[in-house]
Amino acid sequence: MAAITQDQILDAIANMTVLEASELVKAMEEKFGVTAAVAVAAAPGAAAGGAAAEEQDEFTVTLESFDAAKKIPVIKAVREATGLGLGEAKALVEGAPKVLKEGVSKADADELIKKIEEAGGKASKK
Repeated sequence: MAAITQDQILDAIANMTVLEASELVKAMEEKFGVTAAVAVAAAPGAAAGGAAAEEQDEFTVTLESFDAAKKIPVIKAVREATGLGLGEAKALVEGAPKVLKEGVSKADADELIKKIEEAGGKASKK
């Protein structure tokens, strides 16, 4: 019996219907004890070119630094944004750079950064 080449296998698969190809994948998974789920999950990113990043919908806002002359307004802005007590907010501000909030929407992150910067601090989102 002659060995089948990869080109012959690919030609045979190319002539299959989607249902037949799906059944072939299932049969291969059973025979070899593997799963194609990881390859299927990775395929959309690869098809998009891999470089196309998904739009981020959750951000982490970090207090980077603050103007020492405006420390109190920054502490007030941090308290308002986070709901922390005075001592906790003061410690957070003095320990900058520190994370203020995680998992916030882009609009909320932008609004928080604006408030921190108006108070005299410098914040960023990632």
